Amino acid sequence: MPIIGVTGGIGSGKSAATDEFNRLGITIVDADVAARTVVAKGKPALKEIANRFGQDILLTSGELDRAALRSIVFKDSSQRKWLEELTHPLIRQEIIQGLQEAKSPYVILASPLLLESGQNTLVDITLVVDVPVELQIERTTSRDNNSPAQVQAIIEAQLPRQERLKLATHVIVNDKDLTHLHREVAKFHEIYLTMSQVNES
Repeated sequence: MPIIGVTGGIGSGKSAATDEFNRLGITIVDADVAARTVVAKGKPALKEIANRFGQDILLTSGELDRAALRSIVFKDSSQRKWLEELTHPLIRQEIIQGLQEAKSPYVILASPLLLESGQNTLVDITLVVDVPVELQIERTTSRDNNSPAQVQAIIEAQLPRQERLKLATHVIVNDKDLTHLHREVAKFHEIYLTMSQVNES
């Protein structure tokens, strides 16, 4: 079964693209969901995190207070490194399990950090959803109530656009409306279905 990695910068429309693939019957394994699953209440990783950072990083419900943890690890790179060393192998394992359990003709791994995290080694094709930086800023500020400066900082923390495009097998330029995006998704859906049939024969 071909594995397609879908990625793109913030505000590029990755989620809108993967939602459409899903509507066409394709299983989506979401790296963000995997990242939340491994630190869910009752999971060993959450216990280790609480032991290291104290009970203040837990909500009254016993779940992880992501904002509290983020404020610690983004101020201290050694703490961030410890957290990544704990969670990244667990996230990878969760993703692999999801990919193996998929039943559609091909499967999509949706990951904002597909290329940065090395998760691209799990995929056969890298599909990048791309938009100009100005549009990333415009879409994200109107959607998330972030300031342009905040969005610019997030963009700068991600892989540069040109490097991402260099590593892409396929690119969807998502600078028009949703109808255009859906047409592009339909086009690649046919390509990936053909690939899956070739693999079967």
